[in-house]
Parts: sequence; structure tokens; C-alpha cells
Amino acid sequence: MPWTYLTLAGLFEIGWAIGLKYTEGFTRPLPTALTIGAMLASIGLLGLAMKTLPVGTAYAVWTGIGTVGTVILGVILLGDPLSAPRIACLSLIVLGIAGLKWLA
Repeated sequence: MPWTYLTLAGLFEIGWAIGLKYTEGFTRPLPTALTIGAMLASIGLLGLAMKTLPVGTAYAVWTGIGTVGTVILGVILLGDPLSAPRIACLSLIVLGIAGLKWLA
């Protein structure tokens, strides 16, 4: 169950990271409320995962999921650039996440 909590926490991290863009500096009420809700859910689920997972592993996987997902959604939703070097770097992050899970 802790890996499920951690995966969900990472997905909510993606939500709040992308959500920050849509709040326009916290001036739009609905995107702001959704972003704050995603932040709270992300931290809460991370805390539950850390009850049993090592803190270094949990935090690294959480930020890795958030990083990769935010970059992907940034490309899809916001027109962020995508290049071969960026894909290579994202691949290294994914390999690191997989390695940490495998070794945990």
C-alpha cells in the first residue's frame, strides 16, 4: 500500500505543479483552490508512504514522478519544448525511480 500512496502523491504533485501555472499568481479562485487541494493531498499521501518506506527513497520517487509528469504535461498542455537531450534526461530519471523501487 505505501507504493500506491507514493504513486498517488506523485500524481497529485504533477497536478499542483501544473496547476500553479493556471492560478495566474493565485488570482484565479478555482485553479487556486484545486492547486492547494492537490498540494495537501500530495503531502498527505507522501506522509502516509513514509510511514514504512525509507525517507530518501520515498522523497526521490515522489519528486521523480512529479518531475517527469510535469515535463510531459508541460509539453502537451503548455507547449514546452521537447528535444532528444530532454528525453534522455527524463529517461534517466525514470530509470532512477525504477531502481529505487527495485532496491527498496
